[in-house]
Amino acid sequence: MMIDHNMTDNALLQLIGERLAALRLARNLTQRQVAEEAGLGLRTVQRLEQGAAATHLSGFIRVCRVLGLVEQLDTFIPEPPVSPMAQLQQQDRKRRRASGRKAATGASKKWSWGEPS
Repeated sequence: MMIDHNMTDNALLQLIGERLAALRLARNLTQRQVAEEAGLGLRTVQRLEQGAAATHLSGFIRVCRVLGLVEQLDTFIPEPPVSPMAQLQQQDRKRRRASGRKAATGASKKWSWGEPS
């Protein structure tokens, strides 16, 4: 089942729990092994896989770490794009207006037709 923005919170929690359980089983780990490696109680892992709403986010992150999913959290919660103003501030440069004037290129002599360039 695909995640849809119209899904209820409980449906999302249930789906996430089912996916965590499937990934755990694919890695041939028991709930107890995941709990021990994540530093959580067995009941916390069970509640995560059941989609229980009372589970803490830190427990979710720990289980994701054990299952090798931490890097994929970037897809789950993408980083917002940097605004152009923030980019300028990061570069520590002052904004400059375009003056419309061209910088002198060394030769001040005007070019005319018939002269070699």
